Amino acid sequence: MARNRFFKSDDFEFMLSLALGATYHQGADVGECLTTAARIGDGDFEEWYREWKATADRLAAAAKSSEMGGRRFSARSAWLRAATYYDTAAFFLDSTDAPERMAPTWELHRGAWDGFARNSDPPIERVAIPYQETELEGYLFRARAGEAPRPLLLLNNGSDGPISAMWLQGAAAALDRGYDCLAFDGPGQGAALWRQGLYFRPDWEAVVTPVVDFALGLDGIDPDRIALLGVSQAGYWVPRAVAFEKRIAAAVADPGVWDVSTSWLAHLPPPMIGLLEAGERDRFNHYMEEGMRESDAQRGTLTFRERPYGKETPFDAFKVVREYSLEGVAGKITCPILITDPEDEQFWPGQSEMVHKAVATPAEKKSLVAFRAAEGADSHCEPRALGLRDERVFDWLDEVLEFS
Repeated sequence: MARNRFFKSDDFEFMLSLALGATYHQGADVGECLTTAARIGDGDFEEWYREWKATADRLAAAAKSSEMGGRRFSARSAWLRAATYYDTAAFFLDSTDAPERMAPTWELHRGAWDGFARNSDPPIERVAIPYQETELEGYLFRARAGEAPRPLLLLNNGSDGPISAMWLQGAAAALDRGYDCLAFDGPGQGAALWRQGLYFRPDWEAVVTPVVDFALGLDGIDPDRIALLGVSQAGYWVPRAVAFEKRIAAAVADPGVWDVSTSWLAHLPPPMIGLLEAGERDRFNHYMEEGMRESDAQRGTLTFRERPYGKETPFDAFKVVREYSLEGVAGKITCPILITDPEDEQFWPGQSEMVHKAVATPAEKKSLVAFRAAEGADSHCEPRALGLRDERVFDWLDEVLEFS
């Protein structure tokens, strides 16, 4: 892709790829993405926020006008694109001088998504999933075609994806094929983070089991054909959950994640890893703070990545993320599982194959599916090839669940 880059910044380029990829399921428009990107200086975090938000604001205004005029299809379309652009705008806010705009911008994103949901046909239903002493916010998608009972696909987001990503990376394709879907904000994600102050946990079965309990109470659901699809960091959470929650009939991890902490530790010099392993909390935090003063980008990235773990210092966050490993757990996984293996995976390279080898699922029931640069399908979660991803993932799910 080197000849086709828009930004020298790898992070800017990847986020633009996500936005362009969203066009496959109408979550963005090519012209809107390209003209917005053209207004942004390479590596300028403030311009990134300002220009993507300006595009989102324009779409939100159009969506409101269409909705007030009873033009639901146009409203639905504009709201979905606005949701994508608000999320894209907010991604680097922690690297700006006004990171406090993060929560309000997230609310704009969620408001746009809710506009898409209420104007969909049939409407996407907001649901509340009992979880411990509170509830998790979720969205129920019902297929228009096919007779009940239908398979249900549970959609598990990653560490930083918006709820609209679950439309792009699962729900839209599933509905086309006659599946019902249920997306949810787990601890550390979306509403659970910004409105409830809930944080990530490594024992994700404690999250998925209440979701399955809730799903089994829905009308029209085949209890023997509940599948779970996870993207990005959910490539760890999904295998972890199905190791213990045995009511899941099939699982998809995009990609497979054996050890979440490797994406964190890869950026630490050996002396800092030594301080971490020695428990030198104060010294570790001191050196991290010194390093962050020299780079807005590094400071912002660390703040962004730490937030959903709910820890007070970098040392605490780096320590807890090491608990997110499938070591000693993968051998308990026996359900059918598909693991994507994208070329040029930049966060957890090589880990899809590790997960595939370690699970106890019979060989004929597990699949390691390659996505290659020659197909335009490389990179984390195949952002530029959602159509190809849909075909391979859902053909496998159809076969495993015996659904057509």
